[in-house]
Amino acid sequence: MPDDNDDPKLARIVEARLKLRDRFGAASYATPSQADPTPRGSGPPNRHGMPQLPIDQVSTEKWPVLDLGRQPEVSHARWKLVVDGACVRPYELDWAGFGALEQTSDVSDFHCVTKWSRLDVPWRGVRVAEAIAHAEPRDGARFVLFHATDGYTTNLPLAEALKPDVLLVHTADGKPLARVHGGPVRVITPQLYAWKGAKWVCRIELMTADRRGFWEARGYSNTAYPWRNDRYST
Repeated sequence: MPDDNDDPKLARIVEARLKLRDRFGAASYATPSQADPTPRGSGPPNRHGMPQLPIDQVSTEKWPVLDLGRQPEVSHARWKLVVDGACVRPYELDWAGFGALEQTSDVSDFHCVTKWSRLDVPWRGVRVAEAIAHAEPRDGARFVLFHATDGYTTNLPLAEALKPDVLLVHTADGKPLARVHGGPVRVITPQLYAWKGAKWVCRIELMTADRRGFWEARGYSNTAYPWRNDRYST
């Protein structure tokens, strides 16, 4: 388990954070969800200057439930997160270790490919970037694959995964994340369609080459930009 009280280890983690920022910071800011000159959608500008509602999305206060047909029950006592792959220091976290990482509160939007959006959702959790930095990615790492307890997988380039609003969330709407929504911990990707964030996440695999996840291998877009109506492979 990472221990930030160990000064040499803390120095390594800080160095890893800086390296990731230097390698992917410019690419993250240049992604279409932040820098598309002709975004498609409606409503006032969101936090990144895009229209609040992406094209063909409808705002809802409800939170519909979608999954692969089963909702695993994972207690805090049984929950584990592995971070491995193309990294120098793979590691495993239990619930206490996860709670010891830097916690972040954020408000962001949740856009489902089935054409509904929940706006201004308050979340609390750990930045995916923080979890990745503790593993000290190798220079060749460019992608990540999230694995879930139900067998689901989804992939992202690190330029997307390292954005500050991409979180491992344990709290939503001021309450512990419900099992039906991926509790105890799921990934959220506010600048992409929500299938890019795995429910019941149990592993973050760093990769040097891209590998498509469950829906990407079945015809969903590999990039998933809501303001481009980027739902399916062409």
